[in-house]
Amino acid sequence: MAGLTARCLASVTVVGAVLLVTGCSQTAPTDERGTVVDLLQEDWQHVPGIAADADVLHVTETGRRIVQQDGRGGQPDPPVDLFGAHLTAPDDFSLSTSFTDVTADATLGVYDSPPVIADEFRIEPAGIHLTLRGDDLHVVVFDGTPQQDVTDSKPAGDEHVTVDDPEAELSVRRSGDELEVASDGKVLTSLPLGDVFDSGELWLGLSSDEGSFTVNSLAVAAPAGDSLAVADPVAADAERSPDGLQALASRARPGFRLGAAVALGPLASDPDYARAFVENFGALTPENAMKPQALSPRQGVYTFEEADALLDLAASKGIAVHGHTIAFTEAMPRWMRDLPADTEDERRASARVLLDYVTTVVTHFRGRLDSLDVVNEPFDVDQGTDLQENTWYRVFGETYPVVVSKAVHDADPDVRQFVNENGADIPGPRQDALRRLVLDTNERGGYIDGVGLQTHVYDLGTDTVSADDLTTTLNRFADAGLLVRISENDVTDREGQDAQAEQYATILGTCLRSEACVSYTTWGVDDRYDWFTDEDGALQQGHDLLFDDGDPTPAVEALRDVLAD
Repeated sequence: MAGLTARCLASVTVVGAVLLVTGCSQTAPTDERGTVVDLLQEDWQHVPGIAADADVLHVTETGRRIVQQDGRGGQPDPPVDLFGAHLTAPDDFSLSTSFTDVTADATLGVYDSPPVIADEFRIEPAGIHLTLRGDDLHVVVFDGTPQQDVTDSKPAGDEHVTVDDPEAELSVRRSGDELEVASDGKVLTSLPLGDVFDSGELWLGLSSDEGSFTVNSLAVAAPAGDSLAVADPVAADAERSPDGLQALASRARPGFRLGAAVALGPLASDPDYARAFVENFGALTPENAMKPQALSPRQGVYTFEEADALLDLAASKGIAVHGHTIAFTEAMPRWMRDLPADTEDERRASARVLLDYVTTVVTHFRGRLDSLDVVNEPFDVDQGTDLQENTWYRVFGETYPVVVSKAVHDADPDVRQFVNENGADIPGPRQDALRRLVLDTNERGGYIDGVGLQTHVYDLGTDTVSADDLTTTLNRFADAGLLVRISENDVTDREGQDAQAEQYATILGTCLRSEACVSYTTWGVDDRYDWFTDEDGALQQGHDLLFDDGDPTPAVEALRDVLAD
């Protein structure tokens, strides 16, 4: 597979569940000895809730959950090591670990691929989860079967077994068509392999729901003759293309940024996705990794690791970053959504909490962001012009954008500030309200540089953006002294890919012709990761992006023509 870099693998003799390391070499042994990787020596720094300390890992609860748009639910989102090492193990293997100091529970997750994270749900990949609570070991197996309700994934196997010694070595062994789970060398359960680990890759996660624990050992071994290697994130090997979309954009209009919203999972695991993004785009917007529920799942606790991984990757490739987002009605953790605001004392206390959040987040990313959505989708969801009465509104009142903008400026005076909104792409009341909100915010002491126009085209019959309307829009914001980002463009292909390509080209071409329009971003890279749930809650795949299952759509060539003209 492209982008895989084999690491030093130590020889090992496998006796029962005991792994005897006998040395290290650059090539796998060819005799009766197998190979082993000591995973404690790999990179865990970009995994939320994990701290490396000498030869052990300390794991603490993060509270990561994915809240739905209306605030309901809270699907668990345990972290996976996406930007450290993962393993290629297409044949038999044995993975072993031992836990100590378990205050409540300890979980090891071994995944066939990274989970796909959408705005409101997580698609659970095939894999096995081992959760230890006292002497109870909960073994859960997912086989990758599509779920009827993606927010409540049902496992293919679910079993509780008792271990004699909770601190003894636990192991997962793949042998032919079987998966065996053992404790201290004693097989506790044996399961049919099915479609688990079909990819030949192993992705690892360590997490606790309610406490903390220490990982004293974590190693994987393969019998002699079977393949086992450590692989880096595939994006590390992707290179900028001199003929990519960003290169063409830079020649057409120096300084203009052409970007995409991205997720760390596919960037780390999917060579097609990583290649398409790095070759063609010069700006990165984190899809979900910088939203409040991802950055601070518990009050006063921050999990910057995955966002940092995206920013580190962007810096290594010379890609600019647009931060997304600070004040937002959706994607708030429960603690933020429930801050009290009924009395003056409560509002004062909650204000301190929110401002501490803003300062902590913006200070952490200071100097690494080109621009930032300080307020996202402030107006009601029914395309009206009233501000949503969210936590920020209840605590600070209708001028909360002023407070947020000032706090952002105090923490990072150099980052360009934007208010991002949908439905304001064409002239009308919603656009008027957005323009008025930004101007009023700045008159009251804010520092907003411009607006983000999302330009989601879900239906070409109702959502099409014409060149004339977009030109008028860009001129209006330019006359007000404001910059514009085309911030989340995606276009349905329900009317055919030619119609899709034409709409993409119209929006980019119109943006390029306006000096006020400083960047253009698509909301995603590849339809392979474009998932949503319909009104019945069923999982559906969208076909709205520039790449489809690794291949460029006609829209890519249409954008190339615009940039070359």
